[in-house]
Amino acid sequence: MINIGLYYKTKPGKEKEFEETFEGVVEKLKSSGVVIDAKLYKEIGGDSQYMIYSEWKDLDSFRNFMQSKEFSETTNRGKSIIEGIPRHRVFSELKE
Repeated sequence: MINIGLYYKTKPGKEKEFEETFEGVVEKLKSSGVVIDAKLYKEIGGDSQYMIYSEWKDLDSFRNFMQSKEFSETTNRGKSIIEGIPRHRVFSELKE
């Protein structure tokens, strides 16, 4: 299992749309079996900054998703919601 933080800043007024989009994407990923779980955290008192804390089956699953058609489509849609370039950080990889 691997834990990854995905950091996003939304454009003003796009917070609700971002949150709804997150729900849909996570449900698809969970049903595919590559994402174990994901939680959305919003910065308190911040300016629309979010972190998605996600647990993936393994690093290859995450890398494959980042190169997938689905990710590309989500990224293209996100251009109207997201401000700046998102960041991703690998927190840990647990070998079983």
